[in-house]
Amino acid sequence: MATITPQAEKVNQAISGESTVVLNLLSDRGKQTFFPHEGILGQTAEAKGKKLNATIGMACEDDGTVIALDTIARNISIDKGDVFPYAPSFGKKEVREKWKAMMLQKNPSLHSKISLPVVTSALTNGLSIAGYLFADSGTKIVLAEPFWGNYKLTFNVTYGTELVPSAIFNNGGMDVDGLINTLRESQAKILLLNFPNNPCGYTPTNKEVDRLVAELEKYVQDQQLVVLCDDAYFGLVYEDGVYTESIFSRLCDLHENLLAIKLDGCTKEDYVWGFRVGFITFGIKGGTTALYDALADKAAGAVRGTSSNAPNISQALLLKAFNTEGYEQEKKEKKELLKERYSEIKIILSSHNEYEEYFTSLPFNSGYFMCVQLSDKLNAEEVRKHLLKKYDTGLISIDNMIRVAFSSVGADKLQQIFDNLYTTCKELAK
Repeated sequence: MATITPQAEKVNQAISGESTVVLNLLSDRGKQTFFPHEGILGQTAEAKGKKLNATIGMACEDDGTVIALDTIARNISIDKGDVFPYAPSFGKKEVREKWKAMMLQKNPSLHSKISLPVVTSALTNGLSIAGYLFADSGTKIVLAEPFWGNYKLTFNVTYGTELVPSAIFNNGGMDVDGLINTLRESQAKILLLNFPNNPCGYTPTNKEVDRLVAELEKYVQDQQLVVLCDDAYFGLVYEDGVYTESIFSRLCDLHENLLAIKLDGCTKEDYVWGFRVGFITFGIKGGTTALYDALADKAAGAVRGTSSNAPNISQALLLKAFNTEGYEQEKKEKKELLKERYSEIKIILSSHNEYEEYFTSLPFNSGYFMCVQLSDKLNAEEVRKHLLKKYDTGLISIDNMIRVAFSSVGADKLQQIFDNLYTTCKELAK
């Protein structure tokens, strides 16, 4: 382990003074991480507003305004001062405050004290920042399987963690007992929850969430645990009885031994995939402002050391949208569009019993995707390639499953997709 600098030690002491559990949960890298308030950024902040200011590494016109090429600036309607300068490594303060306010509105049971979110370069970067701060080589991470393949790059390849999968389903619902048993047997430091699940498109029911939370509360009585809540597809729930809030709401005040971390962003919630704006938020029972400020320093330090900051223009555009009348209504309309496609797939599957000879649907009730499990007579990759070559149809193969992204296909085309899948299976069945 590298030497901990005085700046990092100062942050560590602030954390340990509020929660020795959180300090223990930090990785070696996390303990070394700090935000350089006393470095160039801190000195630049102190010089802000001074008549003569030659601190920041940006180019300015003679009148002090930021230099911008007109060939770029003329295509942007918002003020160039909100576009071209660096954004803070913590993110724009107004965006952080607005996202927290919106988070509280979207999660009515989220009444405990949580941190002010730190802006990341979308959710993947947020997950990586969490790994940066809490995962060492060999750290075990329990997660439901199937899972998003990028977790392997983000956690296993980048930080050398061990991913410990647990089957997501049992008897047509979430296998809560299996997940908790895997956690107990592995003694993992981190639990990763992704709802709605990618690739299955499943969110636990209210009863399943109650059971999961109750079991986790028992588990952390004598175990310290980080729970990562990957909320990439938050809000896209299409059935009654399914939990509509983030599970972070139930975990961030559950126990002093459980640190909950919410990873979310605008990518899917606001349909801005290329904007690359996400957030990392911390919550723990008894969490104080001092603790959360120290964790925000750690997170912003990790951002500073990797990507420097999230895009300023994206944050500015989103903030403007958040404060514009009609924003919420537009989101509702787009969700209804996705729900219409979801409902169409339900109708298709229920009216074609012949499909079951070759594939069956895994449970799904939310998100962008659904999966079918192929029979043992078939190979998913062969099915995928056959669909491409003969039927001009693109789907994703995962193990021996096929994932359908109904988010990207109109409802009127879904029947043809499943017809093509069925015909392909029929042709390839051994």
